[in-house]
Amino acid sequence: MRVQDIEIPQPADRHGWYRFYEILPGALSWTVIILPFLLAFVSITASAAIMIAYLLMWFIRAIVLNVRVIQSYNLLVEHQKINWQALIDDVQKGEATHPSAPKWHAANLARIARTPNGIDPRETVHAVVIATYNETREILEPTVKAVLDSDFDHKKIILVIAYEGRNGAPAEKPVLDLIREYGDKFAFAIATKHPLTDGEVKGKGGNITFAGYKLAELVKQQGIDPSKVLVTTLDSDNRPHKKYLAGLTYVHSVCHDPKHLSFQPAPMFTNNIWDAPALMRVIATSNSFWMLVQGTRQHMLRNFSSHSQPLDALIEMNFWSTRTIVEDGHHFWRSYFRFNGHHEVIPIFLPIYQDAVLAKGYRRTLKAQFIQIRRWAWGASDVAYVAKNTYFYKNDKLNKTDATFKFLRLLEGHVSWATSPLILLYGAFVPSLLYHKNLLANQLPFIASNIERIALATILLSLYMSFKILPPKPARYKHTRTFWMIVQWILLPVTTLCYSAAAAIYSQTRLMFGHYIGSFDVTEKAVKTADGDTITSEK
Repeated sequence: MRVQDIEIPQPADRHGWYRFYEILPGALSWTVIILPFLLAFVSITASAAIMIAYLLMWFIRAIVLNVRVIQSYNLLVEHQKINWQALIDDVQKGEATHPSAPKWHAANLARIARTPNGIDPRETVHAVVIATYNETREILEPTVKAVLDSDFDHKKIILVIAYEGRNGAPAEKPVLDLIREYGDKFAFAIATKHPLTDGEVKGKGGNITFAGYKLAELVKQQGIDPSKVLVTTLDSDNRPHKKYLAGLTYVHSVCHDPKHLSFQPAPMFTNNIWDAPALMRVIATSNSFWMLVQGTRQHMLRNFSSHSQPLDALIEMNFWSTRTIVEDGHHFWRSYFRFNGHHEVIPIFLPIYQDAVLAKGYRRTLKAQFIQIRRWAWGASDVAYVAKNTYFYKNDKLNKTDATFKFLRLLEGHVSWATSPLILLYGAFVPSLLYHKNLLANQLPFIASNIERIALATILLSLYMSFKILPPKPARYKHTRTFWMIVQWILLPVTTLCYSAAAAIYSQTRLMFGHYIGSFDVTEKAVKTADGDTITSEK
């Protein structure tokens, strides 16, 4: 597809079938929410059978999810132990010489020997784009330092700190100070000031796209081949594992078609996990597990938050979308259609450490968490975009079968996000409330309770794994803090209902009625000092 054809239509241009598909996720979710009541009126037997089947399906999903959590965590630990530079050296030599290299390394070398991809890892340059809006130095500086701590030649890293020019450019001073103090440690370091542009939503997409233009200009001036530049986007609180850039270099160098790939690390919301309130800790840990699991389901993997992609591909796509607040997840679809379905996301089992939601004050933290999940749930807006480019745009190069399966997974994922916690909460009790004298209706809640009780036993595994991913406890906290890290899991039903499901329903309902979210609500960020003082990005 042409680059102009992959843009999201402006709100005034969304009509007809496009509006139908914008309405579809919310319409399906509300239908599912009221379906237990409708089925109970139609047939108590059918209602009970469907509800039991639904519960069994989610029981199996819970088991599979926990198995994948263990698998993905083991991969994460394994990949953090690998000497990636030694593997990169083997790629350059064309043979496996490292004695403790994993088994798949030799297979990778054999494959690129048969079908070379033209990538020489010695020529790889990394461009790290850090997006910021109003964050303070206390939040930004650890991210810059984390990039400097990378086990990779700093003189092959280009640092770009992209800040917003709107609202008085609140991050300008800390950004310019950091560029001045740390810039000479990189190959190049630049700050870009994004002006508010007509037709753009107020969000990260416009900011990093503007930074992308400046990066492309710099690369051209220096005579660097864009295909050799890997661009990684980071939020202001994203700190890559020290082996991430080296691991990314290796994976990129052994891939079959690097231009048509993007690379997704494992987001881990643990930077400030000890400081966050209990509700936020449960949400952050659950999200970390979910992101880990997605890495083992490559057919479902999409860009999220921090991700990496070759600069030549980004140039051909005109970088990221400036018309949506979910530019990360949307970027997969943008890439997929720009390259006629010839695009996939490769997991990198190395972490990018991020903040759990923490604002100044408990009420503000609760609100900030809901706003963050609401923004993620706005990904339902991609349903209409995918339908348009799959069914209403003539493209003989696109595999319609593959695109249709991806469309259905996208739609099902958002509907399940909004409805599953609610159906599991009350679905089995509706028949007994309406037909309290019916034997089957009265037995259904007991059957459901037994299934859910067994499924909830998997929370013990979540509790155990949550301690595996925890960073060391700060000295300012007593041992009792660890006790509350255990007790917090009783809040899991609250987080799934009041945050996950509620945020998804809210976003889908707004989308149904065309009340578009036209600006990126930046999550307020706060850090606690060793003395327990709170420093916030909110001005």
